[in-house]
Amino acid sequence: MNLLPTITTVDVQEQAPRVAVLPVGSYEQHGAYLPLITDTAIACIIARELSAAYPVLTLPPISIACSHEHGTWPGTVSISARTLHAVITDIAASLEASGVRKLVLVNAHGGNYVLSNIVQEANLVEPRMSLFPQSGEWNRAREHAGLSSSAHDDMHAGEIETSILLHSEPGLVRPGYEAADHDASDRPFLLTLGMKAYTNTGVIGFPSRATAEKGKAVLESLTNSFAAHLEAMGEAST
Repeated sequence: MNLLPTITTVDVQEQAPRVAVLPVGSYEQHGAYLPLITDTAIACIIARELSAAYPVLTLPPISIACSHEHGTWPGTVSISARTLHAVITDIAASLEASGVRKLVLVNAHGGNYVLSNIVQEANLVEPRMSLFPQSGEWNRAREHAGLSSSAHDDMHAGEIETSILLHSEPGLVRPGYEAADHDASDRPFLLTLGMKAYTNTGVIGFPSRATAEKGKAVLESLTNSFAAHLEAMGEAST
């Protein structure tokens, strides 16, 4: 497993990138069969695919973010939205000082709501930042891969997350996902009551339907979708 970038300063100097990609994940429970780093691993996997296809600089991930809906589940660690905001704006400023003025946040945790605000603020004067993947791109990837669950019903540790890891980092998936499905599509007070009000296992979704083939197709679709983000920021995709 090599989810961290291993390039040197000379590599970056020769590449002269105009756009950086920052994976943003979380450190939170994902049931009994996926690791606490699941969202961070998926963000890094997506970033790894993007850097292989586009002229972007991949950064190491933010691995602890806003997982407050998971409360005190053992192992889960969170930071505040204001701290995440400060860290990302500091990273953007540091990149700009070295000549990289555009930044894409590759987010793999739905609870990182503040990222949308960060991107909006960064683009007040000109397009400088983008948030990827957006909901439509996730939905298009699900359709392309033939996933049978919806994004709403397959919220956490389900078909899509397990499929991506089965394809890219199968060593992170433990036995047990085949019989761990949990349907909690009706969860109107998730922000108020948290995950524990709707699941005893930490799972909301259908991991039994996961396959490595689906994970590969999801990543292919997302990689194709990324070109539009570069275009929106006025950058070339080749």
